Amino acid sequence: MTNSKLSIIWQDDHLLVLDKPPFISVNPSETEKEDTLVDLVVRELGIPLERAGIIHRLDKNTSGVILVAKNQETLEGMQAQFKAREVHKEYVALVHGNVEEETGSIDAPIDRNPVNRVRFTVIGGGRDSVTDFRVEKRFELPMEQVEELVGSMKKKERVFFENEATRYSFLRLFPKTGRTHQIRVHLKFINHPIVGDEVYVGRKLGRFDHRWCKRQFLHASKISFRHPATGKEVSFESELAGDLQESLAVFLFNVVD
Repeated sequence: MTNSKLSIIWQDDHLLVLDKPPFISVNPSETEKEDTLVDLVVRELGIPLERAGIIHRLDKNTSGVILVAKNQETLEGMQAQFKAREVHKEYVALVHGNVEEETGSIDAPIDRNPVNRVRFTVIGGGRDSVTDFRVEKRFELPMEQVEELVGSMKKKERVFFENEATRYSFLRLFPKTGRTHQIRVHLKFINHPIVGDEVYVGRKLGRFDHRWCKRQFLHASKISFRHPATGKEVSFESELAGDLQESLAVFLFNVVD
């Protein structure tokens, strides 16, 4: 497939496992003008998704492993596993600040933000949502490197970036539920928003992030489940996307632990 945007990790007669690139929506919508993952699967692979479908979703700017069912039976079987929380997913993310705990769990209900319907938020009465995490590395960005990224700064800006833009943590995340924006909202809730997440990181910090990380630093790295046709336990992984590897390189000599 020349110039294809689709990268196939694995497939058989029942399942297609793709490595989703960033900047592409999964499903068509009235507001989406570009090709979606559904469009590409139908056009490039000839899989009739009216009798099958995308099993789960990733946000437009999230990259990584995603599953496609090739027939209705597989779709229903996988949806049942997701509903029973038998599918195990792993993500990696770079977040602002030093996460002090080596491991932890964020158990906080999520629902759509009543003030801004584009966003989701932790809110009483929301849907149960749980995300476990483990710290892989901690990084520090020297202030001289921050200054190089933002240019000449006023004193007020300097203080802000000294407090907010020098310390980072690289996390491995294990969502136990699958709410919309769950990982992004949960990390914002514990005051460690994802680098480059323009929805949840805040306008000023977001502008700084985008000087060296062009999108939210969130990648679906691994998924494990029981094959719906064979019953065999299977697992698939996606290497950290190239653009995120480049962003991580700014910390090459600044690992704290």
